[in-house]
Parts: sequence; structure tokens; C-alpha cells
Amino acid sequence: MAVPSVSADPLAVAAPAGTAPARSRPPLDIRARITELRLSAFAGHRGAAYPLGPVTLFAGPSGAGKTTALAAYEALARLGGGAPLAEAFPDPADRVPERARPDAGGRRGFRIGCTADGAQGPVRLDIAVQAEPELRIVGERLTARGVVLLETALRDPGRRTVQAAWHTAGSAAVTRAPLPDDRLGTALLPLRVAGKTDGQRHVLAAAEQMVVALRSVFPCDPRPASMRAPVPLGSGRLLPGCGNLADVLWRTRAECGRRHAQLVEALHAGCAGPVTDLLAEPLPDGTVRAVLDRGDGLRTGLARLGDGELRYLALTLVLLTGPGVLEVDAPGEVPDALRTLTVLADGFDRGLDPAQRRELLGLAGRMGGRGHIRCVAAVSDASWAAGTPDVTVVHMNP
Repeated sequence: MAVPSVSADPLAVAAPAGTAPARSRPPLDIRARITELRLSAFAGHRGAAYPLGPVTLFAGPSGAGKTTALAAYEALARLGGGAPLAEAFPDPADRVPERARPDAGGRRGFRIGCTADGAQGPVRLDIAVQAEPELRIVGERLTARGVVLLETALRDPGRRTVQAAWHTAGSAAVTRAPLPDDRLGTALLPLRVAGKTDGQRHVLAAAEQMVVALRSVFPCDPRPASMRAPVPLGSGRLLPGCGNLADVLWRTRAECGRRHAQLVEALHAGCAGPVTDLLAEPLPDGTVRAVLDRGDGLRTGLARLGDGELRYLALTLVLLTGPGVLEVDAPGEVPDALRTLTVLADGFDRGLDPAQRRELLGLAGRMGGRGHIRCVAAVSDASWAAGTPDVTVVHMNP
């Protein structure tokens, strides 16, 4: 696959005379984040490259491929976290383009990739996956600034390895070694590269930027039915379906008063009736339930709220919190200032009325503008999102 030429780090280029002083330029964002998703051949997508901003809405009718795009992003995130290929793609045959023809060996597959921006500039990752007759990675390429930093290829179909070559720029231009064919090679590089030469350090920095960007992902699809019942106290970390929301509130209400006040303010705008507080009540059987305080002595249990109100509540909580509150495999060894959490929200507008979706998108835009939380979501129609700051709309057609 072609590797585009990427410009050098702008910090390394001397500013010519007459340019604006450095203080007038926007600060360089060094937080690792995914800025492009590529679906070269994946299910119904062909040659697609989707830009990703602080908030990105995949918009289109049913069958346009919105959910598939989010699934590809989530799969890359799992691979970046070290998951085996079968865990990232539990249904690989369904991801092969329908009209893809097998080769002489009966093999078919798919190709996806992404770009991670950050301190190292744009870093590209592209992988080719064989789905039939057996699941394996048959090719991977990591590039930055026009240099191929890692390249793998399947040389012997009889072995469960790929031949890898990574940039060294020392006494030898590259180092070659076998890597397992069921893991992302980029995620394994920190365990294999010593970092003794400038070239090796470049490889490590680019690989770590990609892995940090991919691991900081939280797929979220609130399930109202599971949010209405009391739950036992647990880890206090929100699950993707948000069924343990009451357990999370039991923890977070006391931990961050300012954030909780913002949550209550948002609920006042998105729920029917007055809302002066949101809290978790302990029950005699040891479980807790979440309730809205109406301010007049009345408390309303979540069981009485509509589906749209519950989805609005859960997504608002997700956008106002961070990795410490969400059940996400965030790289704890990386400072918060160097990473960005990305929320994947399929059916972002499902069950929401116009006022709720505007409030929720506005919150997502404000949080995305600060740089710490990004959102990639799927909606059936995005005409209502026009003009919202920091929102990128990607229109998809079947």
C-alpha cells in the first residue's frame, strides 16, 4: 500500500523572517489522539478515509455503514491494547467485503487503518487481515514522516508468524524478526526494540503514540432497561451499557463536587420536571438505586424515567467524567496531559428529543474543545448539528 509523504515536525523548522511571532500561533497539541479512520476494504466500505475531530458524527440512513465504522475503530482499540485478533474480530467473515473473491488458496480478508497525531506528528497504521480460511494478520505497516518504521508480511502460510522488519538506522538499516500473526505488531514493539539508536527511539515513540491513542477508547451504548433496577456496590467504574450507573454515582458524587454540579445542571436542561440533585440511595438489601431530587422533598427513581432521559443522563455522565470513572483500558503509565479519551457512541441520538440532543452535542463539543475527551458517534441525520463548534459531520450513503 502506498505511503504518503508526511512533512517534518514543524518545531524543527526555523521560521523565516516576517512570519508571525510564536506566541500568536495556537499551541501544539501533543495529546495522542486518532485523527483519521481508514476502511480500505471492510464490510461495505471501500477506499474510505474518514477525518476525526474533537466530535465526529457519522450520519446516514440504515445500512450506510455507521455502526461498521465504529466497530472497526473499536477493533483497532482492542488490538492496540494487546488483545488477540479473535477477540477484536469475533465475526471476521462478516467484515470481508461481500464481493471480495478468494485467491487460489481460498483466502479472503479485509484492510483497515488509522492515523494517530500527537508529539510525533501524524503516525499511520495500516493492517491487512486474512479472515478465511483462518484468521490472521498477514500485513502491517507503521509509518511516520515518510519513513516506514515497521512492516510485516506473511512469508510462510504454514507458520503462525509474520516476518517483521523495523527501522533501526544503526549499523543495520532494519532489524528483522518473527512476530505472532494474531497480535498487532505495533503494540509489541516496546517489548522488542531496545531504543539504543535514534532510529529505534523514533520507532518506539511513534508506536507508543499509536498505542496510547488506541487504548484510550470507551464504547458506550446506554441500555435504559438495565439502568432502572437497583445494583450492588462494585468497582464504581461505569460499564459500556451503563447498567451500574447507580454504583458509579455512589462513588463520584462525593469525589468531585464541581463535576457533579455540572451533571445536575445538564440534567435540569434534559429531563422533564425540576432537578436539584442526582444521588444514589442505599437499600436494605445492600444494593443502591439512583434517584433525582426534585427539590420539594420528592425523589424520583430512575425506574420512572423515559428511555430518552436515561440515555441522556448516562451519556452526559460519560462526557463529564474520565478514564478513572469508566471501565476502560487506559494506559495508566501515561500522564493525563498526554492522552485523550475517545467515546464511541452508536445511536447517539436514539430516543432523544431535539432539545436533549442539542444539549448533549453542545456538551460534547465543549468537552472536545478542551482536548481531554473526544467523541465519535453515529446518528441517522445530522442536519440539527449544523454550526455546532468542534463538530465534524461525515455523511455516509449505502
